[in-house]
Amino acid sequence: MTIQAVVSGLGTYAPSKVLTNHDLERIVDTNDEWILTRTGIRERHIAAPEETTTDMALRASKLALAEAELKADQLDFIIVATNTPDTLFPSTAARLQARLSSSPIPGFDLQAGCTGLIYALAMGSTLIQNGTYRRILLVGADKLSSITDYQDRTTAVLFGDAAGAMVLEAKTDTDKGVLASYLKADGRGGDLLSLPAGGSRLPASEETVRDRQHFLKMNGNETFRFAVKAMPEAVEEGLRAAGLTVDAMDLLVPHQANLRIIDAAVRRFNLDPDRVVVNIDRYGNTSVATIPLALDDARREGRLKDGNIVVLVAFGAGLTWGSNVIRWGH
Repeated sequence: MTIQAVVSGLGTYAPSKVLTNHDLERIVDTNDEWILTRTGIRERHIAAPEETTTDMALRASKLALAEAELKADQLDFIIVATNTPDTLFPSTAARLQARLSSSPIPGFDLQAGCTGLIYALAMGSTLIQNGTYRRILLVGADKLSSITDYQDRTTAVLFGDAAGAMVLEAKTDTDKGVLASYLKADGRGGDLLSLPAGGSRLPASEETVRDRQHFLKMNGNETFRFAVKAMPEAVEEGLRAAGLTVDAMDLLVPHQANLRIIDAAVRRFNLDPDRVVVNIDRYGNTSVATIPLALDDARREGRLKDGNIVVLVAFGAGLTWGSNVIRWGH
């Protein structure tokens, strides 16, 4: 009897505060045309100062559980993909569990840059398919505004805050669910996208704070070159692992980092724009939350249909990249 890991619930959350390109013009040396031309971003959502990654994860998780018609006590495991945990420890997964349920549900945080949700979905589906667990909550949540340097015009325009959650459940006698995943990492490119200080390499000090080393640093040109090669590779290899071709793909849901990167993938596969989900203009790069947000938008627009072959693909710090191939539906 084959066990499939199906997505039975999806929930997303974006903070109410919106930071537009025109707002940024008053903060840093930039302008709306420059941002839109180079990134495709018009606005991004920013969490309130007191709002944490766990707060956002909780909102998205409750929506996903409600759709799956499950109570949190029925969960077997929690995986939270994040790059901005409330604290290094305890984990965001532990904090989320305490706010969702009085039951001692196991879980952990997973850190794989913006590819974290792809990794979490691969891990979660494997734990279900091998019979270890039946119900897993996957969350991608980041408060990137907490590590964004609003004095750096090259990165200040890119990032927003949000959370997305999926409930994975074990089902039999179905062809729906996660069909395959493809994961890669190459640490030789790690310094292209990093948070230099705050760990054991550069513990917090007066010097690291003064030098603004607790903010995200990125080599934009080299990251772009990496992404335009890694994303198509991950799409092709994920489909190959599922025994499918690009022609079989109904919907491509890419990480929303830069519209030019997405456009490069579209050109590579000669895809009709209707087969690609893009919402970067309204959210910016929300890291691990971009894919759940895009899935949710596609569903609201009627573009995500039962039985669709959906490919999720992302790249991120690490350097990491990967994809998941799903036959959508319960």
